[in-house]
Order: sequence, then structure tokens, then C-alpha cells
Amino acid sequence: MTAPGTADRVAEVARNTAETQITVRVNLDGAGTARLATGIGFFDHMLDQIARHGLIDLDIDAKGDLHIDGHHTVEDVGITLGQAVAKAVGDKKGIRRYGHAYVPLDEALSRVVIDFSGRPGLTMHVPFTAGSIGGFDTQLTFEFFQGFVNHAGVTLHIDNLRGVNAHHQCETVFKAFARALRGALERDPRMAGVIPSTKGSL
Repeated sequence: MTAPGTADRVAEVARNTAETQITVRVNLDGAGTARLATGIGFFDHMLDQIARHGLIDLDIDAKGDLHIDGHHTVEDVGITLGQAVAKAVGDKKGIRRYGHAYVPLDEALSRVVIDFSGRPGLTMHVPFTAGSIGGFDTQLTFEFFQGFVNHAGVTLHIDNLRGVNAHHQCETVFKAFARALRGALERDPRMAGVIPSTKGSL
């Protein structure tokens, strides 16, 4: 539910290349509902974590060259989601800007810290214990977040602090990302109409 006097932060972005055709719709002030169709089951499961734990309504339709592998699809979804979030958040007035979260899942624990700085940067340390999870190449986790970071204009630090099961490792990363994202995008009533930077812009 959007607070009185504030506009819904919604956006739709389409990306069409020779490798992928993707449409992403977001509502940053949603209820965590998701409609996901990337053709990669485990990836859809991770995107659902972003919606549910970030309280973002997320609609993603992606058709990619999965006959080759999932690389282009995962990377381009990250790019398009980053563009949609940047478009929806607008000038960033009134947001908290920074967000962080620790999320456990059984033996696994991950920490994610995000800054809507306007400066793309990704530092990621996730020593996956397996090369794939349900047909999802774990290396593509980095490609997804790199695409998102570059186009959302955020600084993102991702650390899997411990974990034995690769599914648990990956899920804690995506859940922690969602929680950190939610915190950073939350409206701060004490900063209404103010850009959270001494520079006056982000």
C-alpha cells in the first residue's frame, strides 16, 4: 500500500536482442506477488525470493536461447530488472538509500549490503560447493547481479559467510539481496522529498 500523497513506483522495460526477448514490470511498493517465466526453473525460484522478501511485485517474461545455455537469459534478466528498478525509483528522493541483511537457511548464511549510490559496483564472494543447481549454472549468479548493478546504478556487496549445500547458499544470497533492497528502497518519513546525499544528487 502506497502512503497518501506519494506516487506508486512502477515501471516496465523491454529488452529485445538476437539472443533474448525480455519484458520486466515492477512495482516497488507492491505486496510481493510474482509472475515469472524465464524457462529456467531454479532461476524463477530465486526471482520469486526477490519479489516475496523485497515486497516487490515482479512480472518477468523471458524467452532466450536456452538451447545454447542459460547465460544470456540470466544476464539479460539482470540487466532488464536493473533498468526497471532504476526507472521506478526515479530521482531517489526520500529513500533510505542503504540497505543490508543477513539471511540464514539451515547451515548457510549470507550477507548483502546495497547502496543506491548511482555508481555501479559489485563485490561478490560466494564459494559455491556445486557447479549447478537443478540445471542452473551457479556461475550465472554473478552474471545476474553484475547486469543488475550496472543498470540499476547501485553498489552491491554479496558474501556467503558459510554453507555446504549450494541450493542453500544461493537461496540465502537472493533472500538477503531482497531484504537489503527492500530496506534501501523504503521511504524515510524524516527525509521526505530529500535526496539522501550531500551532493544533492545520486
